[in-house]
Amino acid sequence: MEVLLHQIDAFVDAPFSGNPAAVMPLPTWLPDGLLQQLAEENNLAETAFYTSELPTDAGGPPGEWPAFHLRWFTPAVEVDMCGHATLASAAQIITDIHPEHDRVSFYTRSGWLHVDRTDDDEYVLNLPALASVRLDPDPALVAALGVTPVRAYTGQDEIVVVADEDEVRSAAPDFGAFPQLPRGAVLTAPGRSSDFVSRFFGPGVGVPEDPVTGSAHAQLVPLWARELGRPTLTARQLSRRGGTLRGELVDNRVLLLGRCRRYLDGVVTLPD
Repeated sequence: MEVLLHQIDAFVDAPFSGNPAAVMPLPTWLPDGLLQQLAEENNLAETAFYTSELPTDAGGPPGEWPAFHLRWFTPAVEVDMCGHATLASAAQIITDIHPEHDRVSFYTRSGWLHVDRTDDDEYVLNLPALASVRLDPDPALVAALGVTPVRAYTGQDEIVVVADEDEVRSAAPDFGAFPQLPRGAVLTAPGRSSDFVSRFFGPGVGVPEDPVTGSAHAQLVPLWARELGRPTLTARQLSRRGGTLRGELVDNRVLLLGRCRRYLDGVVTLPD
């Protein structure tokens, strides 16, 4: 059996920037163990698998546009939400399969997610806005990050806010000292050329540092919108590759806008 493989960089602002995602369309679902092996073999932060088979609990397609069942795997685990691989999957579908449509919807472990293509060939990802609760910084996490916290929050991820952009950029985490976390940790601060900056670390889910983390911004955009007093924000993730996002808080949703750039197309021959 052969399966297509597309590698697409999401949230790019230059070649070889953004976050690479593997996108693998499937005619039908393969065993979970094989999906995990494929994600490990791809060795990217996320591999997105999708089929046109919607589960019975999906409640039917949300509109007169393409809809798919989408799942995401790191090299180590399946995850509940991934922004950049969703953006990349939508770009592949709209470009290769449904160029007549400017919207695609995905049924996922986080419910229905939608991506729209703009007239400027950008993509708008619609995610649920995730709440965060302020708490005292975790001493073990702060020590592993090697930073001086200003404040901290918890939610989908553990968020540590520091004073400025330089401290986010220069942080050199000790991944061996990281505490066990449900998902990952975000280091963030006010930005100079953007409203805020961040880095994402998830060694416990097989992603020591993620280049650009759309799903983390489902939590960061509401937090910084509250801090800065306005709903529309610019963000920069300060990984080695780097990436730029524009976010907007609209009611209980976060809209993330970014570009995609295809890197390769290939074919994977599955074992018998």
